[in-house]
Amino acid sequence: PEEIEDMLRNMGMTEPWVRPPLPLVENDAVIEAQPDQASLTNRYLEQALRFIMANREQPFFLYLAHMYVHLPIYVQERFKKASQNGDYGAAVECIDWVTGVILAELVELGLDDNTIVIFTSDNGALAPESGGSGSNEPLRGSKGTTYEGGQRVPCIVRWPGHVPAETSDVVAAQIDLYPTLARLCGASVPTDRTVDGQDLAEVLGLDGPAVDADRPFFYMRGPAIAAVRVGPWKLQLAQQGEEK
Repeated sequence: PEEIEDMLRNMGMTEPWVRPPLPLVENDAVIEAQPDQASLTNRYLEQALRFIMANREQPFFLYLAHMYVHLPIYVQERFKKASQNGDYGAAVECIDWVTGVILAELVELGLDDNTIVIFTSDNGALAPESGGSGSNEPLRGSKGTTYEGGQRVPCIVRWPGHVPAETSDVVAAQIDLYPTLARLCGASVPTDRTVDGQDLAEVLGLDGPAVDADRPFFYMRGPAIAAVRVGPWKLQLAQQGEEK
């Protein structure tokens, strides 16, 4: 609409309208109208450490969703200088550094053996033709697709003295984290509704109910089913002219 385009022009923006000003919000207050995005990861880390410190005497849940490696990537110069894969590699290095700082803080506070740390992602890397610099090899596809390269990601669970250093090829999803963490932390999952996901304690080498390794997974692309997976088998349906 013309009125929106006029508003964007008045804000100093030019076509294409893809990167509007993004305010930094804490709770319900805007604390900066247009923050330096290269500084945000450090600021997220500071807030995370403050939260851990403030709640170290009681059970707590910290969810830290990184801005990296979404586009556009703004990264500190110290990480960029050490990167062999441009801004993308620098962003990955920064995430690695943040993770190390948080783990060190848990050790310093004596919380290391009593804290479950989960490190995972929500999708595969973006394709180079779309501006991405990551790699999903040897998997096919990328972010935005229902191929394995867009869906299959690592998930690392760390709980010293409890979760053994093992690997598993069981298919799981982030919907499984809720029932898993709820039971491990002594909470109950509601029984008056359908809860998607299953308890993965057994997969983690802990006592828990048997995992259904053959449960079906439906991959959606908009309102349509794009793929179905059961155990080691996956039916990939053609979407928008794509080949199977």
